[in-house]
Amino acid sequence: MSPEISPDIIVFFQNRFVPLRDARVGILTHALNYGTGVFEGIRGYWEEEQEELFLVRPREHYLRWKTNCALLHIHVPAVSELCDLTVELVAQNRFRSNIYVRPLAYKSAQRIGVHPDERADFAIVAIPFGDYLDSRSGLHAGVSSWRRIEDNAIPARAKICGAYVNSALAADEARRNGFDEAILLTESGHVAEGSASNLFLVRQGKLITPPVIDNILEGITRACVMELARRELHMKVVERHVPRSELYACDEMFFTGTAVEVAPIVRVDHRPVGTGEIGPVTNLLRRVYLEA
Repeated sequence: MSPEISPDIIVFFQNRFVPLRDARVGILTHALNYGTGVFEGIRGYWEEEQEELFLVRPREHYLRWKTNCALLHIHVPAVSELCDLTVELVAQNRFRSNIYVRPLAYKSAQRIGVHPDERADFAIVAIPFGDYLDSRSGLHAGVSSWRRIEDNAIPARAKICGAYVNSALAADEARRNGFDEAILLTESGHVAEGSASNLFLVRQGKLITPPVIDNILEGITRACVMELARRELHMKVVERHVPRSELYACDEMFFTGTAVEVAPIVRVDHRPVGTGEIGPVTNLLRRVYLEA
């Protein structure tokens, strides 16, 4: 996880660069009361030899964010302008470590009433960031009793703030039950994803992942891993419904996401995944992803 965040970090808030301590919203802000915000997550990796910080696919992340903001009728600047703002933000903070960038757009009116109006704002925060989950020895995941929220209720693809109560409930339940992370099912019983990450299985030499229609985030890291598996490992990648029982019959399993990267799963519901060790395909994909 990220270390304690300094209040001196510079953030972009209300159209200017200010210290984090000065970036505040009121208690009646619509997004705080009703979850009417959209966020994004972008990783940056510090390369010591080159003394450069590399942001991972910021254009793709900002394009997704801008598209998702439109679902709540929130307007944000052009992708190119957002990328330039982020580069300037990183430069002002002079980071010399891995970082995580959090863009957040939100309904900013301060009033009571669930109906949103046109008032909105956005901010971009960048912080030093380490491992989201310590997956070096593999994770123990548990199938959650909470079901994945349906697309016709709140679109999972949109990273809408209010929808993440669903993820928070599942993640909290998982940890209270002794697991590292949760796996959510759809209302129809198909495997969806983790609380904040996509899911892959390896079975009979194929890489399998739930389809977008099973209420998953259209993950950018997910797309990267699928491309790398096809191009570098020459694997067949299949997007299809995954029944719960297949979690107990596969050879390997792992989460993917901007924060989790490629995180191996070695146990599910107290059952070993394959041999109970990190599998060769997962190991290779994790290495290839980080190299890429």
